[in-house]
Amino acid sequence: MNIHILGVPMDLGAGRRGVDMGPSAIRIAGVAERLRGLGHSVQDEGDIPVKAPEQQKIHNEKLKYLPEIVRASTLLANKVEKIVEGGGFPLVLGGDHSIAIGTIAGLSSYCQSKNKKLGVLWIDAHGDLNTHETTPSGNIHGMPLAVSIGLGAIELTSVGGDFRKVDPKNVALIGVRELDEGERKYIKQLGINVFTMEEIDRNGMSVIMTKALRKLHNVDWLHVSFDLDSVDPSVAPGVGTPVKGGINYREAHLIMETLNEYGNMKSMEVVEVNPILDNHNQSAEFAVELIQSGFGKKIL
Repeated sequence: MNIHILGVPMDLGAGRRGVDMGPSAIRIAGVAERLRGLGHSVQDEGDIPVKAPEQQKIHNEKLKYLPEIVRASTLLANKVEKIVEGGGFPLVLGGDHSIAIGTIAGLSSYCQSKNKKLGVLWIDAHGDLNTHETTPSGNIHGMPLAVSIGLGAIELTSVGGDFRKVDPKNVALIGVRELDEGERKYIKQLGINVFTMEEIDRNGMSVIMTKALRKLHNVDWLHVSFDLDSVDPSVAPGVGTPVKGGINYREAHLIMETLNEYGNMKSMEVVEVNPILDNHNQSAEFAVELIQSGFGKKIL
């Protein structure tokens, strides 16, 4: 596989600093070398430039750092679209989860041009389905999935083109354990497929992955957006928004092993690695292990 690594050192969408160092931490953990060790071709495209918070002012408390997030997301969308047009697999490293606005916009633009149907597997402790009208914090990293299904501020929903980037019915969330009231309403109204931690506990990750992929069986292009805060903090302590009671070590690997077995993952992003909160780069190392599982590393 021809993998293109692209970093987005963004922490503007979050309420806590540090995830801008995530791409570097994952690179230091050896992501390129380990993927090459599995037989893949790997090209590092460097980083999308992002201005630091100290260089800016917040003009809207409900949409913090909006202009720069829009600018960086637009650059990211264009770059991702070029990678897939050239036959490459974009592996996007965050950064906070607001980067998904750009990643999905670029993929959607490509899919529209080729008459392909885009699907998104969203692995996260949170729904990321807030808008400027429902957000309790104004942090845009809580909005990218809403934006991608066409909800929220026009400045965000129009990144990459003024159209809905993905049909809500072609989205599946796994690992959710913390939702705001506005997010619950959108899930019910739009019929978004959600598999909570309670369902994982009751049924097991293998069953949940089978159900999720069945929901997305009719898509032509499956994008995987993996927020490392979906994993329990005992496994990945260095994340942007840690929440207890998450996916365990083996469950996380099973997600990626199942995706590799199905063979339909065509793009991926890994977000919210925060080295400031980490223990000797433990979380970035784990992220690289998960990426390896998604690209074919097996026990036997």
